[in-house]
Amino acid sequence: MAVKTRKQGVRDQPSQSTDREKSQFGSPAQNSSKGRRLGKEGKGANFNSLLQNKNGLFPGTTFARNKLGLSPSAVIKIGITLILAAVAGLIHWYHLSYLFENDRHFSHLSTLEKEMAFRTEMGLYYSYFKTIIEAPSFLNGLFLIMNDRLTEYPLVINTLKRFNLYPEVVLASWYRMYTGTMDFFGIATKMCWSVNRGEGLSPVDSCEGMGDPAYFYVTFVFLLNGLMMSLFLIYGTYLSGSRLGGVVVVLCFFFNHGESTRVMWTPPLRESFSYPFLVLQMLLVTYILRSRSPGRKALFALGISNVFFMLPWQFAQFVLLTQIASLFASYILGYLTPAKMQSLLVTHMISLGVCFVLMFGNAMLLTSFYASSLVSIWGIIALRDRIGIFCKPGIVTWVIQVVGWVVCTIILKFLMSAVFGASDDAHISSLIKSKFTSYKDFDTMMYTCAAEFDFMEVETPLRYMKTLLLPVNLLVLAIIIGKTVRDVWRFLRHGETNPPKSDQDSSEQTALFANGELVYHTLQLMAFAVLAVLIMRLKLFLTPQMCVMASLICSRQLFGWIGEKYRQQLLVFGILSLMAIQGVANLQNQWGIMGEFSNLPQEELLEWIRDNTRPNAVFAGAMPTMASVKLSAVRPIVNHPHYEDAGLRERTKLVYAMYSRKPPEVVKKNLVKLGVDYFILEDSWCTRRSRPGCSMPEIWDVEDPENSGQVPLCTLMSRDPRPYFSTVFHNSVYKVLKVSKTTKDKR
Repeated sequence: MAVKTRKQGVRDQPSQSTDREKSQFGSPAQNSSKGRRLGKEGKGANFNSLLQNKNGLFPGTTFARNKLGLSPSAVIKIGITLILAAVAGLIHWYHLSYLFENDRHFSHLSTLEKEMAFRTEMGLYYSYFKTIIEAPSFLNGLFLIMNDRLTEYPLVINTLKRFNLYPEVVLASWYRMYTGTMDFFGIATKMCWSVNRGEGLSPVDSCEGMGDPAYFYVTFVFLLNGLMMSLFLIYGTYLSGSRLGGVVVVLCFFFNHGESTRVMWTPPLRESFSYPFLVLQMLLVTYILRSRSPGRKALFALGISNVFFMLPWQFAQFVLLTQIASLFASYILGYLTPAKMQSLLVTHMISLGVCFVLMFGNAMLLTSFYASSLVSIWGIIALRDRIGIFCKPGIVTWVIQVVGWVVCTIILKFLMSAVFGASDDAHISSLIKSKFTSYKDFDTMMYTCAAEFDFMEVETPLRYMKTLLLPVNLLVLAIIIGKTVRDVWRFLRHGETNPPKSDQDSSEQTALFANGELVYHTLQLMAFAVLAVLIMRLKLFLTPQMCVMASLICSRQLFGWIGEKYRQQLLVFGILSLMAIQGVANLQNQWGIMGEFSNLPQEELLEWIRDNTRPNAVFAGAMPTMASVKLSAVRPIVNHPHYEDAGLRERTKLVYAMYSRKPPEVVKKNLVKLGVDYFILEDSWCTRRSRPGCSMPEIWDVEDPENSGQVPLCTLMSRDPRPYFSTVFHNSVYKVLKVSKTTKDKR
């Protein structure tokens, strides 16, 4: 265990301020007079007078009643819900911080060790935050990342367009403002220590506090995800109609925390910034579906949440595709009016256009299935009257609309791809194809050989069973599906399959059907389940959605048949008690994870690079290591872990040929063509095998069958890299090969 000795610095002193006694909503006299005018008879009048009295506890109640149309009791209920949400958010923020510190002993790490702890693409994203905060000015840092010459040497790329880096831009601007303000007032923002690492290692300086860049970065990530838990409680409360439902969502999330999120292990990943806004977005969708006539403010808020969800994460468009598909299915069944569906489509289209502009014309947004789906559904709704002329309303009409949506979406997608010449998302189609066929290529195997992109493991649903999350969801789904099937059958028998043309005409349909948001959430859960089964990593969408659906056990609409409300609450408390048996054990297992980050071989490598190579020396190697080289050594690299770009995938294939069975002269020629000066060879990449057929030489056998059976080149290079390369550094893990550029390659 590292020993920490205080070195320097003074902890920040909290600024003191006095609260103003004057109400922001008006003077006490004004509130008192309005309270007398709006008072009620009997017991309610006494309670209201207390609320409105100048000495009352809630001086803002008059504002809530006059401006928001809320009764005092509603204000109190909302206040209690917000307090519970705030508590849930604080607990989750502390929980994430605690797990992260336990896992890495982050407070005792040096700056270099903290950067090395951000492995793979995490280090790549964090490097741009570091670039901006170390630049002479914010605008200069922004210019550097928009004209980046280090990430894909010798190309100059706009990383803000390619890598969804708006979170780093925002956090870097906040960091610069925070440190600048604190420096101006002479307030210390961090405390530094000298850490004795033992084992003959030299001591390192370790700093903690908001003035430390890494601390600042991860703190805001955890705060955002704490806010996400607050949204979950509000979401569950609104969906179920009960605050107990909100508590159920939060407890289910904690009981299944390891299946619900990985932000505590991987703070800089895009989902850490993006997913909380999906929770807000789905809450707003629920509100719009429940409203008879959603206003512009609700749709505007939905559009903003769409933008905030899409900007940080390239995968967001696929999630929104499942949402649009679920909403379209709800529309076909009659749960959404054409006007409401079109309002949602327009909001999504505008949000997509805003993101396209803010991402500097990123073609992947407009060439996605999501964008094509929006257009095709709009066309189907616009032609609904003509479809009704040629087809008798009923199941046949539904099938025609679904088939038309699928066909039009596919055609539009490929037309847009041809127009923009975009092929960046081609690997997604190949990945899905490989799930259902024997198709294999280099790119798909790079994904499928990683456990997180494989099919969902059998243990995952078993873990859902142990916490009762799966049984509760099956019960809720059975009731919703049963009601839906019964109502659809009754609706078809009456011959009224066409969706109503306006909300005013839908009173009879409202009486026949359950709330449309329940059907939508059921369809959305099924869509997330399909994604999670195909790609295990995407259970991070499924599990939280299951937690949200579990809140419906508190719904009187679904479970009013149990009897009095207190009986239902007793049943819910009983279920939560049973959930807690395994749930608490899961939490204790998480709390018991104790580690201390250390990677001495990589530390030696990075220090050697900084001390013994030119600042413009170009490196190639394994994608995770390249992210660390760019972040900590600040050297140009030719490949990196962000694998979503077609050109980058081709570059990586040329670099990874070092782990193939190709002749050394071919590999060297490709590296020279890329401008590489040094190749970082890792023996583990030559021998590591996650499962049969998934070592790098075996992956190359699929791509390069003519050389199958030869000794892997990486094995030969480990023995003797001459004459094409020369070893300039090596330790127990890494070997740096200098690319010889004196001998001319024979063509």
